[in-house]
This record gives sequence, C-alpha cells and structure tokens, in this order.
Amino acid sequence: RKPNSLRANRRDAGLTQLQLAEAVGVSRQTIANIERGDYSPSVHLALDICHRLGRTVEEVFGENTAD
Repeated sequence: RKPNSLRANRRDAGLTQLQLAEAVGVSRQTIANIERGDYSPSVHLALDICHRLGRTVEEVFGENTAD
C-alpha cells in the first residue's frame, strides 16, 4: 500500500467519501480504496480530486504524505 493523505485532506475540506466521489464522478468505494492505498487513481482522477480539495497532487499523493 502506498500512503497518501487523501483522507485527512478530504476531512479538512469537510467532505464525506460520498460527496467527494459524486463531485469527481466515481463510486464512494473508489474513494475508500484510494484512501486505504488499495487503488491508484489515474492522473486525471488524481488531478480532479486535488482540484476539488484545493490541494496539489504533491500535497495529497506525494511520496512523503501519510494520514
């Protein structure tokens, strides 16, 4: 599993998994899998998620990030 800070950033933005999923056009389970590190999003999905959170890809998915 590759750590990321999606969960923390999503919570900071005040969004549920479902709200973020609907905003970027994926299932809630996809967001849950990304947060656990069980799924690596495409570049387009990662960029869309980060845009919705107001964060950079490096802040959310960078090498030195973790929940």
